[in-house]
Amino acid sequence: MGRHILLLDLVDEADAIARYEAWHAAGAVPRAVIASIRDAGITAMDIYRTGTRLVMVMETDARFDATRKAAADRANPAVVAWETQMNLVQRPLPWAAADAKWTEAPRIFSLSEQ
Repeated sequence: MGRHILLLDLVDEADAIARYEAWHAAGAVPRAVIASIRDAGITAMDIYRTGTRLVMVMETDARFDATRKAAADRANPAVVAWETQMNLVQRPLPWAAADAKWTEAPRIFSLSEQ
């Protein structure tokens, strides 16, 4: 099982932040989007916010492949619609790769390794 930590910013406007949080409230995310996440081998996902910075924590199983997930997302109309909606309020980090929205954060410390 793998853990992935990803970061992203929101538009720095109270209304944008409120919309993003409402869109992610329990039961608000379209079922087809949730199914696409689970079908990709993502076994747990949490998103945290401080100010405009978002942190996503994903736990994945052996089925997860980021490239395959991205291709499946591009072919799924429900996910495309969801991502189009998210693009209204999300902003990649300034140092993100040109083709990236979420930026993966590599682990630099582990208590278990100390």
